[in-house]
Amino acid sequence: MANVLVHIHSDLEFKNKVTLGLMVALAADKNGHDVTLFLAADGVHILNCKSAGEIVGQGTGDLYEHLESLKETNVTILVSGKSAKARGYDETLLDGYKASFAMPDRLVETSLKSDSVLCY
Repeated sequence: MANVLVHIHSDLEFKNKVTLGLMVALAADKNGHDVTLFLAADGVHILNCKSAGEIVGQGTGDLYEHLESLKETNVTILVSGKSAKARGYDETLLDGYKASFAMPDRLVETSLKSDSVLCY
């Protein structure tokens, strides 16, 4: 199967982009691909969604439901530590997720090893 990198850097204001990015990551994982999700810039806000109905895309689903589904996958979640810190988050942002903070060099490394890079 393929290595897929899904890079989400959009703000929650762009509901369709962030929910589509997660929906695609989940679909790739379901189809047996090795998926890495990298959240950077305003995309780090995604993990702060705490309830269903808070962020819902048009035809792309509920962000909270996608996040809950993500917890049951093999998707590697990397979160820009610099982006998180700049937006007031600490390691508690990662609570409940199989996630870790990463630096920009990890994004570059992961993108170079991927067969497909999808950005939202």
